[in-house]
Amino acid sequence: MSDTLAPSLDRIRRTLAADISYTISRMKVLERLPGNPIGINYRWIDDTTVALMARLPAFARVVGLRAGHEQHIEGIVCWYREHGIKPTFEMVPGHYATSLGRELTRLGYSQSGFHVSLIGEPAIAARVDEPLIIERVTSDNMEDFLEAYVAGWEISEKDQAQFKFNVRPWLNQAGWSLYVGRLNGRPAAAATLYLRDGVGYLADATTSPAFRRQGFQSALLRRRTLDAAAAGADIVFSGAAPFSTSHRNMERIGMRVQFMRSLWTPS
Repeated sequence: MSDTLAPSLDRIRRTLAADISYTISRMKVLERLPGNPIGINYRWIDDTTVALMARLPAFARVVGLRAGHEQHIEGIVCWYREHGIKPTFEMVPGHYATSLGRELTRLGYSQSGFHVSLIGEPAIAARVDEPLIIERVTSDNMEDFLEAYVAGWEISEKDQAQFKFNVRPWLNQAGWSLYVGRLNGRPAAAATLYLRDGVGYLADATTSPAFRRQGFQSALLRRRTLDAAAAGADIVFSGAAPFSTSHRNMERIGMRVQFMRSLWTPS
């Protein structure tokens, strides 16, 4: 194992910072909608720890808690309760302390799941002749990206127009690169690469149900790691449900488990 893949609290710090930065960048797109209908808000504990609020559960996260933050937890829980939001507190090895778990338990939270973080070197994915077409997204093919994205995440037809409207600004977000995968010319898969301080986040990949099990996720992973290397990143990372297809695909291209975060939710 190279030094890049060896366990390191500094690399955990860097990947968490990129995760938070990407998520906030995405949330700010929604925050700009008239009237802030998704209820986007943020509460920082320090420069590396934040409580993220939204009416969409995927964004209601507390990220970066570590030993010494116990006194902040009750205030954060009350803040969410005042807004009718049920957040997920994410606990990371190396940052976790028994006192954090005790405080969450006292406030009615319990450990309810896991999420695996994987890390790799941008050079791990050697250039290959892909049988599948992977394109960087520009204004010319943005609608194809959106078509693949809503199909992959199975957005209901009645919500697709608003969803696409919300997503179109992604094309111009700083640090973002969007990708669309095609088969026989048809948009089939979509993904994002986010770059921050030498870290590449392989984010938000999805494949239309009609095109699954044909290698799009692996092809998107390889393309994004290569582009991260070209942009000067020294590490790439992503996340997945443990033992899922996404987890296996990342391992197959050479990524390795960095840590397993525990997820704490209201009991």
